[in-house]
Amino acid sequence: MKAEGPSTTIDEAWGHIPQSREATAGIGSFTRQRVERIIALVAGVGALLIFVQTFFTALSQTSQLGPWSVALLVAGFGPLTLWIIACLSGRWVRPASSFFAITYVATLAIWPVATAQATLPAADVPWIWLLVNLATLAAVLVYSLPLQIAWTIFAPLLAGLLRLIQGGFEASAWYAVTLDVSFAWILGGVILSLGWVLRSIAVGVDEARGHAVDSYARAAAANAAEQERVAVAALMHDSVLAALIAAERADTARARTLAMAMAREALTRLANAEQDAAEGSDTPRSATGIAEDLEVAAREVGVTVNVDRRIAAETPAVPGRVARALVLAATQAVANAVQHAGGAGLRVSVEAGIDQICLVVRDSGEGFDMAGVPDDRLGIRGSIIARVAAVGGVADLQSSSRGTIVALEWPASDAAAAVLGESPFAAEGSAS
Repeated sequence: MKAEGPSTTIDEAWGHIPQSREATAGIGSFTRQRVERIIALVAGVGALLIFVQTFFTALSQTSQLGPWSVALLVAGFGPLTLWIIACLSGRWVRPASSFFAITYVATLAIWPVATAQATLPAADVPWIWLLVNLATLAAVLVYSLPLQIAWTIFAPLLAGLLRLIQGGFEASAWYAVTLDVSFAWILGGVILSLGWVLRSIAVGVDEARGHAVDSYARAAAANAAEQERVAVAALMHDSVLAALIAAERADTARARTLAMAMAREALTRLANAEQDAAEGSDTPRSATGIAEDLEVAAREVGVTVNVDRRIAAETPAVPGRVARALVLAATQAVANAVQHAGGAGLRVSVEAGIDQICLVVRDSGEGFDMAGVPDDRLGIRGSIIARVAAVGGVADLQSSSRGTIVALEWPASDAAAAVLGESPFAAEGSAS
């Protein structure tokens, strides 16, 4: 076991958050994910409109582009169709965008060779040109900023080059191609800028939300710690201090009995400061029943423990409040072993005889330094040591690099009388 730290509560709460891929992806990128979905949806709608317009243009040019015109149609519109479907459905957007952007550039590269026998007039714009800004948009959806800039610059440049080749590098073709390439660069720059701006805003919103949530969590943790300190301070003042004063002023058997009762109540309240656990009834509980209760309590903290029982036949029953205190203290030791040692080498045993009952929790974790546990942490001092002391028992903790052993002992002879309110001072009082 390790000592409990200030971040234990936050770490434990984080462990209950679903850790699936969808959940973890959405924790810090709520706005970014939605901006990406909006961009993809708008891109799909716009690409669909351009697809319809360009497809009919391509059909009208089929007979003029030579024998490879059908293959060029498949190479151009096949990946485009997949990309549009992906954008509209919101699934496989990144691979579909990358596939279309690459195949478009590849189609541009083979276009001059595939249309070497074309009869398309030089003044007519080939249909492949009409998709140039869609390739830029696809690159914006999937690539990093340097590659987006590269696609924005070189895709129109390559498409313009094939138009010059088609026009035989005539002077009239130079003017039209230069003008069209300039417009393509302007429109591509607008698309690239809008994508960058929207994503930057989304990232800023997510970062602001993350800082706000982190600040709220820290404030909540600080408030909880302060409330805990106030509660413990009030407890120390109202119960522990009162019990000490009563013990100091006790000069009769009756006063000493009252002081003992006040001390027991103060220790019980201190032990339950982090858990709303009542003392329970005084119905006697056997040592075997205590072992069974401990197995059930261990399952409630998420671990299955088979308690090793070494119980003598003549072992007497234990008062109910004692049994409950021992089980709660042992359960806290088990929880600490699971949380801080990962449950490594966890073993639990119950040993009982005619004189005492002992619960032992062992683990093989890396151990902890008891002196290093903060004073305001009650997981060990309160839930284990004080809880057992409240019923007249003793808690012994031994920890090293080889593991931790927590032994909870309750002597059945003198302690039973004290717990049940039968003080040895009563006889003295009656004798007097």
